[in-house]
Amino acid sequence: MDTSIKSKNERGWRDVLFEVIFESDTPAGKWFDIVLIICILLSVTTVMLDSVSDIAAEHGPLLKGVEWFFTILFTVEYVLRLLCVGRPGRYAVSFFGVVDLLAILPTYVSLLVPSSRYLSVVRILRVLRIFRILKLGHHTKEASVLRKALYASRRKILVFFSVVLTLVVIIGSLIYVIEPQEEDGFTSIPRSVYWAIVTLTTVGYGDISPQTAAGQFLAAIVMILGYSIIAVPTGIVTAELTRASGTEPSGQACPNCSAEGHDRDAKYCKFCGAKL
Repeated sequence: MDTSIKSKNERGWRDVLFEVIFESDTPAGKWFDIVLIICILLSVTTVMLDSVSDIAAEHGPLLKGVEWFFTILFTVEYVLRLLCVGRPGRYAVSFFGVVDLLAILPTYVSLLVPSSRYLSVVRILRVLRIFRILKLGHHTKEASVLRKALYASRRKILVFFSVVLTLVVIIGSLIYVIEPQEEDGFTSIPRSVYWAIVTLTTVGYGDISPQTAAGQFLAAIVMILGYSIIAVPTGIVTAELTRASGTEPSGQACPNCSAEGHDRDAKYCKFCGAKL
């Protein structure tokens, strides 16, 4: 009997913790996420300030101390998320689970590789939770439609990039043969392929440029071709966007696997089947 009461009490604090950490429809959950986002922004600001040499020289120890404070805070939060969810492994490999882990790893790795602490800015991705906190349902819906469109067009885009890759290799090889290698900077086929990519994408750094008439003629063709190629992936994704559809999800998270994006009238999780 004592064991039963203990188990019930344990499940009780887990439920309360889950409601505060994962649920955005409750006042406690909303305030938790707002405070969390403020801490994330302050932490990212700290890392950015630490990268400014003048500021780091004057306030370096303070900034490092603040960064460790936020890292420990986020570590505790990450552990609590794993404790209160029904399937910790499922949450750990989810998008936000991976982001939460990457948000704290750089600071610990900096004990071995000091410069890695600047990678902590990846925790800015955690601010994406603001979409569900502020009830920006239409933004969430549009993001879902875009994700579906990109996923649906993945094979077409893969074929397109394969064609582009083949094209830049051929163009790079041609310009390598046409241009004097040492004088104009086309010292190898890989470097020539780099020029072809820069030219085809209309970036045009100008660090390498053809000087012969034949080379300039080829460059002109590649530039014109670049404008045509840019329209291809845009058309592919646009076509899929017109087919993609979705319903506005609720802010409710599954207590078992922590997955979100359920319909507002959903009774069970569409990912693991647990009751919501």
